[in-house]
Amino acid sequence: MGDPLQIDVLTVFPGMLRGFLEESMLRRAARQGAVVFRTVDLRDFAHDARRTVDDRPYGGGPGMIMKPEPWFEAIETVRTPEARVILMTPSGVTFRQAEARRLAKASHLIFVCGHYEGVDDRVRAALVTDELSIGDYVLTNGVLPAAVVIDAVVRLLPGVLGGGEEATRDESFSEDRLEFPQYTRPPVYRGMAVPTVLQNGNHAEVDAWRARQALDRTAKRRPDLLEREFTRVREAQVGEER
Repeated sequence: MGDPLQIDVLTVFPGMLRGFLEESMLRRAARQGAVVFRTVDLRDFAHDARRTVDDRPYGGGPGMIMKPEPWFEAIETVRTPEARVILMTPSGVTFRQAEARRLAKASHLIFVCGHYEGVDDRVRAALVTDELSIGDYVLTNGVLPAAVVIDAVVRLLPGVLGGGEEATRDESFSEDRLEFPQYTRPPVYRGMAVPTVLQNGNHAEVDAWRARQALDRTAKRRPDLLEREFTRVREAQVGEER
């Protein structure tokens, strides 16, 4: 195993992450040396007795905006030359599995978790390398979105799940497909039976059934994924024709 992935989470609510990072797969990944977590309290970089990190917005409006000074000092304190500084924001690029795979290849991730009405835009302009959103909705702060991204990334690190690349090969979104239905024992429960094809031991038939089920499920629930795949293939064909 190579050097661990360093993950820093900057927030005014570090306690929100303690239980999350100390359970299940994330705890195991840290113990294995695949990842090192650090939560940083932004208030430690405030310079007044009240540890103020927010102020009223220029131009007026409701709520408070997070001040630039604590963010600059905190990020510059933990940042390494190869770090990716990720601002979790509803206006960011929608986080997808492909981005999780890219982030899993990084050596250092710094999550900027805003609160109140957002972060002074000078922080984004000067320090942020990536802006990510986990969906078209607004949460109280960026800690929960950061937790989602962290979970998606860490489980892709070598050795964390076991089974090598096969552990994540057939998952939803691995190839712009939703995952096929899965079953375990008993073979019949409350009148509902496991499909016969999964019990006959013919691996070729199982693979074909799973491929059909994944395609059918994707077409019904997420046709946009198939459209995206079609567009990518078509663009590749056009490029070859030129």
